Amino acid sequence: MQRRDFTKVLGAGAAFLPAAAAGAPGREGIKVGVITHAGGAHLDAYFAALAESDEVAAVSLSDPGGQNVDDAREALGTKLSAVYDEPATLIREQRPVMALVSMEAALAPPAIEVALRAGCHVMAEKPACVRIEDFRGLHELAKANDLHLMLALANRLNPEVGEARRLIGEGMMGRIYGVEAHLIADQTRLTRPAYHKTWYAKRARGGGGHLIWLGIHWLDLATFLTGSGIVEVAGFKGVVGGQPLDVEDSAAIAMKFANGAFGTMTSGYYLDRGYHSQIKIWGSHGWLEIRRHGGLPLSWYSRKEQNPRIHRIDKFPGPSGYTPFVKACVRASAGVEEPPLTVDDSLRALETVFACYQAAETGRAQLVG
Repeated sequence: MQRRDFTKVLGAGAAFLPAAAAGAPGREGIKVGVITHAGGAHLDAYFAALAESDEVAAVSLSDPGGQNVDDAREALGTKLSAVYDEPATLIREQRPVMALVSMEAALAPPAIEVALRAGCHVMAEKPACVRIEDFRGLHELAKANDLHLMLALANRLNPEVGEARRLIGEGMMGRIYGVEAHLIADQTRLTRPAYHKTWYAKRARGGGGHLIWLGIHWLDLATFLTGSGIVEVAGFKGVVGGQPLDVEDSAAIAMKFANGAFGTMTSGYYLDRGYHSQIKIWGSHGWLEIRRHGGLPLSWYSRKEQNPRIHRIDKFPGPSGYTPFVKACVRASAGVEEPPLTVDDSLRALETVFACYQAAETGRAQLVG
């Protein structure tokens, strides 16, 4: 892991943090530290989720410049216990059990490292790095200290995903043969000069474009649903919309899974507004399809039923999105349930994305990991 900007980003005294976090879970709940800055992603959802989480006793905030303080106070109320300019000071003085890190990708690794070295579990906004080597170092650190490092791949807990995973896990689709996926967002955002200046539009700051920011969700779901990792990829990436970006607005990926199945995925900014999405999985006994945006959330068919028919489920009870995911990360950090994804899952998702980039840049298929 590169450390030349460590103290600059984290603040003086970062090397002298305690070896283990305090604020252990109890009836009063745990302490959570939010580490962010101007432009941090999904903070409104994160603050709201922490406010709703019964296991959260207090939230401290590291926010240089203080641009998110008012929003945090409005959402968290009396749960917001302290505000700091530097992550290191927050970690040292508050000793939270979990750190929620929402930073631009280039700045995230040292903040995550300081939290892990202090004994904090971490939930991190993706992609949390611009080089896979940086995240591998964090992965090793978390594993060595038996800590959760949970990338914010929140779609895992959507109810339609849970039902689809149950069906596949019970063998209703049989042996998995193939996967087809797409996640498409709006091209409109890319036409705005203000967007061109954000870290999402700069490879050196964000690590990549649509694939690492949005497509990674569907790559992760492909492995989560099938129960099989992606082991080899090939594909293309580029700017098809003509905007002045140095990250891709489009990627087309071919995938091979560990269980022998094949898959394809399209990841891009194509629409004028909104999203289109699909994951379709075929197996020896049937198929299922998730359409998170526009269409039926879940439809499926299985020859294992006595009277096979197409099932179409257009509504699912319960919440989805970042609120249940943040709550699950908090509960995992408090030691009352398993994490929504492991540090190995987080690393694998990023390794898949970076292998896709390498394949597109070299014109050669790449092994993942």
